[in-house]
Amino acid sequence: MAGASHYIMPLPEFDKPVKILIVASPYYKDISDNQIAGAKAEIEKAGATYEIVEVPGALEIPTAIGIAERMSNFDGYVALGCVIRGETTHYDTVCNDSSRAIQLLGLQGLCIGNGILTVENRPQAEVRADPAEMNKGGGAAAAALHLIALARKWGKAEKTVGFTREILMAGDTDNKTSA
Repeated sequence: MAGASHYIMPLPEFDKPVKILIVASPYYKDISDNQIAGAKAEIEKAGATYEIVEVPGALEIPTAIGIAERMSNFDGYVALGCVIRGETTHYDTVCNDSSRAIQLLGLQGLCIGNGILTVENRPQAEVRADPAEMNKGGGAAAAALHLIALARKWGKAEKTVGFTREILMAGDTDNKTSA
C-alpha cells in the first residue's frame, strides 16, 4: 500500500527581500547537513537569503531564535535538529520542551518553521532529513516562508520578545526623565 499523498502549497512570492535564520543543531551531523541542504534549496527557490547558526542541541534552538529576534533583523526562522528516542525519558523532555518553546515564540508573532525531527530510530531520521526523500528541512523552510508572507500581508507588528526597555523603564518609579 502506497503512503498517503498530501498537498504541498506553492511557495509564496515576495516583492521585498526576505532574510531567514536557519538555527541547526548538528548533534547528528549527517542528519543536520541534509536538513540544512533541503532548507537552503527551498529558501533559494523563493529568492530569499539566509544565514546559518549552530547550537549544541534541540533545547538551545528556541533560545537562539529568541536572541536573534531581539538582537538582529531576520524575517523568519527555520529550526532544524533531530532527537532520536533513547533508553531514558530525556527524549520526551527534549521533544516536548523544544516544541513548546518554538510554539510559544510563534504565538508571539515570530515566523518559524519547525523542522526538529522526533523519531524512534536513525533510519527514520535519515529518510526524513534526506532532501530526495521526505525533505523535512525543506518543509520547515517552506513553512517559515508562508508565515512571513502571511505576516507581511497583515502588516508586521512591532518586534518584541521578552521585556522591552520601555516596559522596564515604566516600572522604574525613580526614573526622573522628562520630555
